Amino acid sequence: MNRDLDIIFFALPRWDGNYSSTSYSLAKEFSKNNRVFYIDNPFTIKDFITQNRSPKIQTRKSALIFGKNIYKKVKGLSDNFTAVTPPLTIPNNFLPSGYFYDALSSANDKLISMTISRIIKDYDVKKYIFINSFNPFYVRQLPEKIRPLLKIYQTVDDIAQSGYTSKHGPRLEKNAVASADLTLATSQQLTKLMKAYSSDVHYLPNAADVELFKTAAYSKLDQPNELEGNNKKVIGYVGNLDKLRVDYLLLKKIAEFHKDKILLLVGPSKYETYKDFGLDKYPNVVITGGKKLEELPGYLQNINCAIIPFVCNDLTKSIYPLKVNEYLATGTPVVSSRFSDDINDFRDAAYLADTHEEFLNKIEEAIKSDNEENRKFRIQFAEKNTWSARVNSFWEIVDPYIESK
Repeated sequence: MNRDLDIIFFALPRWDGNYSSTSYSLAKEFSKNNRVFYIDNPFTIKDFITQNRSPKIQTRKSALIFGKNIYKKVKGLSDNFTAVTPPLTIPNNFLPSGYFYDALSSANDKLISMTISRIIKDYDVKKYIFINSFNPFYVRQLPEKIRPLLKIYQTVDDIAQSGYTSKHGPRLEKNAVASADLTLATSQQLTKLMKAYSSDVHYLPNAADVELFKTAAYSKLDQPNELEGNNKKVIGYVGNLDKLRVDYLLLKKIAEFHKDKILLLVGPSKYETYKDFGLDKYPNVVITGGKKLEELPGYLQNINCAIIPFVCNDLTKSIYPLKVNEYLATGTPVVSSRFSDDINDFRDAAYLADTHEEFLNKIEEAIKSDNEENRKFRIQFAEKNTWSARVNSFWEIVDPYIESK
């Protein structure tokens, strides 16, 4: 274990985002043994104007405007973990690629590089690794004076499949992979895609905070308000209700086919796509909105079958879902669509469906066949996929590169 190395982590998800992320989960685990400086995805000047009243802007105002109080210790985490707020950047995603886009990007790169230099000076950082986690829009090139032992890029989704990131993302990610010392990919499909740009690409899949989610299996937790007084079986999805990933037609069929059960949807929904399918009108559908990570075990404890109702497309093909290990860690039966090579690795612990009809029937099968022996098996399966295990795998990948330096 490289205890004498610091890690400067620049990520797309912010540390106080609305749902769990690969970047933040890894960074927290790293901080148990290494100093970690977790640099927020920058807010742009446009963000500052349009979201000025949001808590995330309000708590960062002095850092964003004046560069004061840019460091924050996060309650409940190791003192090794420092959240860092960079200054406001200039919005440029609306521009086409070319001179003006590159000019504004260069100005933004300087702002983030200044933040990195400040960390190095303020904390007397000597030996360190720089990780850019799925944010190729910034620090495209580190200045000469910033010299990490390793420059690592991490990809967590197919960047070409999301509306916002697809405009400049594929081109910038290609460059990020080509210029990194090595690249980490969270799914088998992403590993294949990134190997077109570099031979130094390694598979490092997602995991789960197994100890947190195991509390649902071994402790009596408070019943969520949304399920108070319920005596029906509950089918539950916990995660971002992303319109590009979630199969809303399948959710509608579940609500109609399993009228005797509750369909519980827990997670943020930016576009409220569920309304387009009328799910908010079904009497057996409960939609809670986003919840904190620490609240999720309480919901899963009251779910009889957890589902991953993803569509099968180019985006989901590249996903290793965080939630599958979170589900399994609670002992809850899991039914998922067969959307990626990675989900196939869970065929012994979860029910995988190829069609909507099969998905509907497997929910009933999963609930009826649930027993203590199966629950223990699912928990043991999840215990192999902890963030601690992933950090150990990280060092196994990275150590030879460090030694070669």
